[in-house]
Amino acid sequence: MWLLGPAQAAEGDAYTPSPHAIDIPKWFTESFLDFREDVREAAGEGKRLLVYFGQDGCPYCKALMKVNFGDPEIVTATRRRFVAVALNLWGDREVTWLDGRRMPEKELARLLGVQYTPTLLFLDEEGRVVLRMNGYQPPARFKVALQYAGRAAAQGPSFTEQLAGPAPRAAEKGGRIDLARMHASGKPLIALFVGPRCAECDELRREGLRRPEIKALLKRFDVAMLDLAGTRDVITPGGATVNEREWASSLRLSYTPALVFFEGGKEVFRVDGFVRPFHLATALEYVASGAYRAEPSFQRYLQKRADAIRASGGAVELWK
Repeated sequence: MWLLGPAQAAEGDAYTPSPHAIDIPKWFTESFLDFREDVREAAGEGKRLLVYFGQDGCPYCKALMKVNFGDPEIVTATRRRFVAVALNLWGDREVTWLDGRRMPEKELARLLGVQYTPTLLFLDEEGRVVLRMNGYQPPARFKVALQYAGRAAAQGPSFTEQLAGPAPRAAEKGGRIDLARMHASGKPLIALFVGPRCAECDELRREGLRRPEIKALLKRFDVAMLDLAGTRDVITPGGATVNEREWASSLRLSYTPALVFFEGGKEVFRVDGFVRPFHLATALEYVASGAYRAEPSFQRYLQKRADAIRASGGAVELWK
């Protein structure tokens, strides 16, 4: 049973929030955090479940709440199709996940591999994740994601395919992209996917990749630029042969530009959400240094790096 759901919460109702990270809108739901029950209750209302992970001091979470959920069109679309539940990345409230396991919020975040905040999971009527968004998505992209998550079937086309657009009628010429051979150099590999009509991809190439700190870090990687909608053949770091579009779809990317990091032929990390330069540089350092092997939480690594910069007298700009 919902303690406070969208159908019950009128604008003038009193509302006492749980210890969520970042102030969340009134229309988010207070539940008993048994997600088996939450999925059933949402389905009974003709809706799906949206699970949000956030944390205090997160500028991306703040942007989601203030910018995206400050847009009446987004709020209407979200409330019409989803029941939203907020979790704290570092929280101690007990939750029951879909498989019946009980654990604190922070353990569920670890179980689900949450590396960014906000992270959003959209669950269908059977509790299957039809879309996962790792990180912030600007409003225009977020509206497209809401439309997809509200109707997507678990076995249907992936969100990556929707981002890529209609399949081309003929394969592109231009040879094969051999990432396995490139990866044999010993450096970590970045598969950098860009998408069609992607202003954020243009911004990354125009500004982000030209910053001195970013350029210096990129020298520690081999970098392959790939087209989300492309049809060139790719030999993946693991040795399989597939075209660009098919590989991107199998990776279930939800944003472009997306950076997928590989070592030893396997994916070890990714950035497929909107990030500012400090977070991009930290992600590059996280993989290049091998820190991900000893510290599986990118958020903890991020905090340590920020603290070290501040301790040395430097400034940390999370949103610039």
